[in-house]
Amino acid sequence: MRAFLMSRRARVSPADAGLPDGGARRRTPGLRREEVAVLAGVGASWYQWLEQGRDISVSPQVLDAVARVLRLTSAERRHLYVLAGLNPPAPEVDPGDADMCQGLQRLLDHWLPFPAHIMDAYWNTVLYNDSAAAVLGMNPDQRQNCLITFFTDPVYRSRAKDWAAIAPRVVAQFRAACSECPDDDGFQLIVEEALAASSEFAALWARRDIAPGGQLRKELEHPQAGRLSLEGTQLRVPARPDLTIVLHSPWPGTDTAAKLEWLLSPEGRRRQMHGIAG
Repeated sequence: MRAFLMSRRARVSPADAGLPDGGARRRTPGLRREEVAVLAGVGASWYQWLEQGRDISVSPQVLDAVARVLRLTSAERRHLYVLAGLNPPAPEVDPGDADMCQGLQRLLDHWLPFPAHIMDAYWNTVLYNDSAAAVLGMNPDQRQNCLITFFTDPVYRSRAKDWAAIAPRVVAQFRAACSECPDDDGFQLIVEEALAASSEFAALWARRDIAPGGQLRKELEHPQAGRLSLEGTQLRVPARPDLTIVLHSPWPGTDTAAKLEWLLSPEGRRRQMHGIAG
């Protein structure tokens, strides 16, 4: 605790904190302990004890005040909680990591010819590659929420041969996503929309099953390519905890890889454009 807080204090100048720099009287860079205490609204002795790692009572509100004064990033704030023996808050997106979309789109495009997409915390699709459009029916002209689409999109439903088998796990995984942000009303809005749109979702939601995001095997019947056997894997990006990358891989021992390559070939694209069955 002492080493961490001292190093963070050294990064923040008095000018950064809105204080006079003290001129020649200041012997060390950064803020003094007393200055951090004043700016955070805590006693100087208490902050000294905190920095020394003493066994004192620490509240999340006070730690947040210290984190604000020391200009801690989301990751550093969580680390401070851990050092103080408290459960860390939910991860947040630091401003410097907010614009990662171009790099993530390149990742999806490098995954071609296999489908890949990225969804936000509410399972809204924010990025996808050409294969995801061809196989999963993702379309820029309509809203794409993976939970709502799973239960209401007739195109996806007609292609998913194992729909009934994987539906319970889809719902359980969404409940797990909701549990990570229990105070976020955005999840409740999605749930209410799904309840109104699908009695099947309502029945599964009432079971209160919960499962972490992981892998799902999917069997799809594509009108041009035929049977596709895929394994979808959810991945998280630590710098963007609000996003989940979903990569689909061909199931071993099947001809799915070759079919996906064909779908993105000029002939495959032509057949899809004109709706020519395979």
